[in-house]
Amino acid sequence: MNSPNPLDSSIPILTEVIAVNDPDERTYPSTVELATSATPATNLMDQQSWEELEKTLRESVLRQLLTRVDFVLEHRVRDSLADVLQTAVDGLAQEIRGGLSKSLEEIIQRTISQEISKLQSSNFKS
Repeated sequence: MNSPNPLDSSIPILTEVIAVNDPDERTYPSTVELATSATPATNLMDQQSWEELEKTLRESVLRQLLTRVDFVLEHRVRDSLADVLQTAVDGLAQEIRGGLSKSLEEIIQRTISQEISKLQSSNFKS
């Protein structure tokens, strides 16, 4: 079976010039032609317009970026904080278990010692 030709002749290639047969088609000057034919006053207005456009675009991009940075930063802080808190809670729980175990052991030993002392004193009295 023949594989399809990846370069179909009906599809234009980027480097291929496509002729337009429309008589109403307007041709627009290139940016080089515009720049060289402009008067200094028009050039100044164009420069001011470009600067205003650049400023507006820069502010818009920065605003969007800051919003995204805030979101990502908040998300990472929450994740990190959750990990830190979980580690702290685990450590605290181990300390409480250890302290409780030691306290219970001491209480049980003291209670047993007291009961033995009571039994011994009651045996000596009898």
